[in-house]
Amino acid sequence: MLTKRQNLMETIKGGNPDRFVKQYEFMNMIFEAAFPLQALMLQPGQENQDGWGVTWRFVEGQVAGFPVHDQEHIVIKDITKWKDYVKKPVIPTDDESWAPAIAHAESIDRNEEFVTAMMAPGVFEMTHHMMGMENALMALYEEPEAMHELVDYITGFELEFAQLLVDRIKPDCLFHHDDWGSQISSLVSPEIFDEFFLPAYKKIYGFWKDNGVEVIVHHSDSFAANLVPEMIEMGVDIWQGCMTTNNVPELVEKYGGQISFMGDLDSGTLDFPGWTPELISEHVERACKNNGKHYFIPCLTMGGPESLFPGAYAKVSEEIDKMSKEIF
Repeated sequence: MLTKRQNLMETIKGGNPDRFVKQYEFMNMIFEAAFPLQALMLQPGQENQDGWGVTWRFVEGQVAGFPVHDQEHIVIKDITKWKDYVKKPVIPTDDESWAPAIAHAESIDRNEEFVTAMMAPGVFEMTHHMMGMENALMALYEEPEAMHELVDYITGFELEFAQLLVDRIKPDCLFHHDDWGSQISSLVSPEIFDEFFLPAYKKIYGFWKDNGVEVIVHHSDSFAANLVPEMIEMGVDIWQGCMTTNNVPELVEKYGGQISFMGDLDSGTLDFPGWTPELISEHVERACKNNGKHYFIPCLTMGGPESLFPGAYAKVSEEIDKMSKEIF
């Protein structure tokens, strides 16, 4: 029997996997080193500020915290003066702060799993976290020079943090968040993406690949089928979060061998208070049979190895095991 790591590589290389990759099983994430995310770990009713100065609020009755963009809290009040408002987070460099992450990384059997660094929020997300979605999208058209400067600044921070992660935990996998679409379309056109964000990600993912990272997993739980060529160009190995609206079997057929697809099980459809075992079984069977053994990983589209409502993630994994027995 192949290890989780070996089975993943056979799957994405078009080799001889002996079962379906079961969601996030191959990634052992070093959450202890996800310093920019720590301020976002909110409970309902809480509010906090992240390292960029973005205020996050977890409203009672919602499923997560969201940035606050009223005039009092918005970080960038004028994109042409972004340098007056934006200061990159300070990441600790002392041994004590990094000790839990290093201990976790050293405890992992790298033959079995990937030591996985996590980076979030991504470059595009940071632009609208700091100024709101409408302002960020309008600025791409109205103030392109300032937006190029801001994207370069965010990219520079990512590269600085990446160097610390490489030096401290020596990851061989990266799990990187950046949502690029709604359920039915990308939020920017491929032409705008190519101008502002593709160069940034070629730098970021190029750095990771040059420093020992074997597998890059990019999370965007959205429609982004029109950006798959860009994902390939920037060096993404696995697109995690590909919703059914992307026609995943068609993407596997067209791009398999250049990139793999992790998802096709929409969290919005399967991870809700009234989910049933029968519903999850039906969708897992559909996804596995329609996409096949290669270049596809059945997975909830949520950006992490969990579900919002108890039991849904575990049930999906259980059903994937059943399909492995049937198909392999």
